[in-house]
Amino acid sequence: MTAITDIEVRAADGGSVGLDTWRGKVLLIVNTASKCGFTPQYEGLEELHRRYGDRGFEVLGFPCNQFGAQEPGDAAEIATFCSTVYDVTFPMFAKVDVNGPAAHPLFQRLKEDAPGVLGSRGIKWNFTKFLIDRDGKAVRRYAPSVRPDALTSDIEALL
Repeated sequence: MTAITDIEVRAADGGSVGLDTWRGKVLLIVNTASKCGFTPQYEGLEELHRRYGDRGFEVLGFPCNQFGAQEPGDAAEIATFCSTVYDVTFPMFAKVDVNGPAAHPLFQRLKEDAPGVLGSRGIKWNFTKFLIDRDGKAVRRYAPSVRPDALTSDIEALL
């Protein structure tokens, strides 16, 4: 089975990006939305990104409009919102579907490798988080309600 870091994704500008860019790093992959009750988690995600970035950690954000149409903007609007409201500096990618027949292969793989409660596959809402080890393997899924600061011990264990 190939590593998550072997998957291609679309950058916010529409270009193709290989997740191999982050091979050997600990990753936190998050499906995000700008108009969600969990949107203030951008602040905590950015804090993790800044705190652990020099130790080989990256947050990767994937906007998704599948839950309550809470990410209606285009890539430029999302980027402006993230940078001006939450000073986000971690990479944000093009909008993706995380569930259903059009689910991006990255999220298909994440759901397979790190199922939810009782083995559920579907992502329940925005700000579901997946922790990826340095070998490109999903080691844990976190519910949207889990605040980013609650992940520090798991991140540190992988660093």
